[in-house]
Amino acid sequence: MNKPVDPTVEEAKVRMRAVLELQKRANDAKGPPSARLRRDRLNRCIELLLAHKAEFVEAMNADFGARSRDMSLLTDIAGALGPLKLAREELEGWMKPQRRKVTPAALGLFGARAEVRYQPKGVVGVMTPWNFPVQLAIDAIAGAFAAGNRVMLKPSEFTPVTSELLAKTFDLYFDEDEIAVILGGADVGAAFSALPFDHLIFTGATSVARHVMRAAAENLVPVTLELGGKSPVIISKSADITKTAARVMTGKTMNAGQICLAPDYVLAPRESVDGFVAAAKASVAKMYPTIKDNGDYTSIINQRHYDRIRGLISDAAAKGAQVIEINPAGEDFSQQEHRKIPPTLIVGATDEMSVMQEEIFGPVLPIRTYTTLDESISEINARPRPLALYYFGDDEAEIDALTSRTHSGGVTINDVIFHFTMDDLPFGGVGPSGMGAYHGRRGFVEFSHEKAIYRQISSELLAMMRPPYGATFRKQVAARLKG
Repeated sequence: MNKPVDPTVEEAKVRMRAVLELQKRANDAKGPPSARLRRDRLNRCIELLLAHKAEFVEAMNADFGARSRDMSLLTDIAGALGPLKLAREELEGWMKPQRRKVTPAALGLFGARAEVRYQPKGVVGVMTPWNFPVQLAIDAIAGAFAAGNRVMLKPSEFTPVTSELLAKTFDLYFDEDEIAVILGGADVGAAFSALPFDHLIFTGATSVARHVMRAAAENLVPVTLELGGKSPVIISKSADITKTAARVMTGKTMNAGQICLAPDYVLAPRESVDGFVAAAKASVAKMYPTIKDNGDYTSIINQRHYDRIRGLISDAAAKGAQVIEINPAGEDFSQQEHRKIPPTLIVGATDEMSVMQEEIFGPVLPIRTYTTLDESISEINARPRPLALYYFGDDEAEIDALTSRTHSGGVTINDVIFHFTMDDLPFGGVGPSGMGAYHGRRGFVEFSHEKAIYRQISSELLAMMRPPYGATFRKQVAARLKG
């Protein structure tokens, strides 16, 4: 039996193709936008966020069932404003052509010039996930607008209230030929990724990224992939365990661990495990004396993800791990209005457990032990390259060894996640955790075409390089053949 056609899906497909054509025509007709227009677009994004921040916070709370309003203001509103303001401040400097060396240098003496100019790619497709639905959308848009592009945004269907609010507010502040929001589910997302954009950025799961990249390849669309992975925490013997546990658990419980950069598992010296567990319990009790009805503690996004995370915990327990649920008030979570999972430590996690085989994306933290730093480096390198690596301690030799002998998208030392919050640091993955990068100047470059331009000298000095080849030509070639 044929699958019935969903008219809303078909309508979305028709609209997105029409919008792409509209934006491409506008590019051709109007050319690259001036610095003034780019700044205006960035300012309109800032105005949009500030004017509607309360609505966005409530929308995210509705989508999650329970999401910390204070955290939303920090991560999704303030976190989105940072990249916009940095781009606005640095825009002219980023846009300036860059002079490059002329080779051979003698040509420069006769007036030859080489430079790189930054040209907008055109229309950038932006596909964003549900975990930080405002910040991750605006972050990419900031780089795309700074580079002079037009944007089509496909937000996640798992946060429908927030996605609809994004569509409504962008429609208030922008014309459709500047930015358009495409709503819809997985079918719409698949069609979106297959459009002939001039660049496509996708943030989400590695499994989905394979489909996105395959679809983009049909049109040879360049892609930026921001994915995830199992980001390790290495605790040194030199670490302050109390401070380490507080910072790790802050990152693990923020957004209930639903962060691509969340610390995914801990590698600690055996003698440090008991101290870390005790300090983790104390830090969670201080942050969340209660959890079930605590507005500071966020729910799992939907039932499917809730069941998946509970399954990871059950699997670890069945395979012999010590499961420590941190539940300071001793609350009963078997009956609850929202999908909340207390912070849970998995002590003695092994490779056979599912919790060590997939990205957790929840408030569950496996703890493993190591004897030597080389042993921990080998374990990290045996796994797919993660989005982040975190080290706690003050041993510079260990820091140098970890940063040079392991691969990860980024590193934070003596905390977690903070390298992402540095707006002028490039953010991206490596291998299975992503490709390409954005943030700050790196985002401007990512969404620009670096056009090489060479201006030749007016003199006919180079006529010697044309046939028929003679002694002068051979002398020039011989000079270039030296080591």
